Amino acid sequence: MATADESSQIQKTPFVKELASSGFYHSDRPLTQQALARALSYSLVPSLPEETRLRFLRAFWITIGREFHAIDRLRLDKYLFLIRCYVGVAFEIFLKNKIKNKKVTFAAAGEREGEEGTKKRKRGGAEERSPDSTKKRRKDKEGQHADTNDHTQEQEESETQEWPELEAYISLLEEGPLCPINFDPTDNKTKPKKNTTSPDDEIEMPHGPDGLRYHLIDIWIDELAKVIDTDDDKEEKNDQETGDEETNNGPSKPLLKDRCNVPIDLLLRPFEKLKAESPTKTVRRRACEVLDDERLVEWGFRTKPADEEDEDDDEEEEEWGGFGD
Repeated sequence: MATADESSQIQKTPFVKELASSGFYHSDRPLTQQALARALSYSLVPSLPEETRLRFLRAFWITIGREFHAIDRLRLDKYLFLIRCYVGVAFEIFLKNKIKNKKVTFAAAGEREGEEGTKKRKRGGAEERSPDSTKKRRKDKEGQHADTNDHTQEQEESETQEWPELEAYISLLEEGPLCPINFDPTDNKTKPKKNTTSPDDEIEMPHGPDGLRYHLIDIWIDELAKVIDTDDDKEEKNDQETGDEETNNGPSKPLLKDRCNVPIDLLLRPFEKLKAESPTKTVRRRACEVLDDERLVEWGFRTKPADEEDEDDDEEEEEWGGFGD
C-alpha cells in the first residue's frame, strides 16, 4: 500500500500530462499554441511554491521523456516549443534572479584596454608576424588551456556550493533527457537508491531519447542568452558600434564574464558529459557544437582556439597588397 506522499507524487506525472494535453493537444493555431505554452510554463511554474518547483519540473521531464516518441509528428512542433519554454523558465527561476553583478568599473576596464593597446603598439610588426612569434603564441595558448582544465574541477565544486538549486536541476537533466546513455545494463533497478531524501526520487527518470537531446542541444544557448545577455547589453553594444568616433574611443563595456557571476561550468556540465561519455557519435558531435558556440567566446567564457587564430593571422599575411612598382 502506497503512502500518502508516494500517491501524491505518482499523481503528479499524469497531472502534468493531462494539463499539457487537454487544450494544448487539440489547439491548431500557432498563436494559440504559443500562448498556451507560455501559460503552462512562464505563468504556472513561477506561481508554484518554491519547495515544489523542482519536483514539478521533474514530473514534467518524466512525462516528456516517456511520451516523446508517442507525440504525433503533426503536433511535434508545439511540444518542442513547450519544451523550449520550460528550459527558459527554469533559467529564469534558478539563474536570472540570482546573478550577482561583479564590481568592475568602466574606468578600470578602460585602463586595462589602454595598457593592452600600448603593449601591442610597442611590438614590431615584423616580430608579430615572424614564425617564432607564431609558435610562441601557440604555446602560450596551449599553456593557458592546460591551466584552465586544472581549475575546472575546483570551479565546478565552488559553483555547486553557491548554486544548490541550479545544481539540483542540472543533475535532474543529467539523470533524464541529457543522460549520456539510454540504457545502462549494469543498473540494478531492484536495488534501492541511496541518499533518497524524497519520494520524488523513487520514480525512475527516463533517459533521453536522442531526439529530445538534440532539441535541448539546439535551444540551450539560445535560452541561456535570453537570461544573461539582456536587451540593455545589446542596445549598448549597438550604440558603441554605430556611435561617433569620440564614443568609440572611450572605455568599452567589460565582457559579460567580468560583469556577472554566471556558473558557466555548471551550465555546460551536461554537454561535457555527453561529449565524453555518449556512445553515439552524432550526440558527441552535437554536444561539441554547444561547447564551441561563438557566443561563449563573445561573453568571455571561452577563448578562441589557437589554430583558428593562426589561420586568421595567415589570411592577413597572405592578403594581396596590389601591383608592385
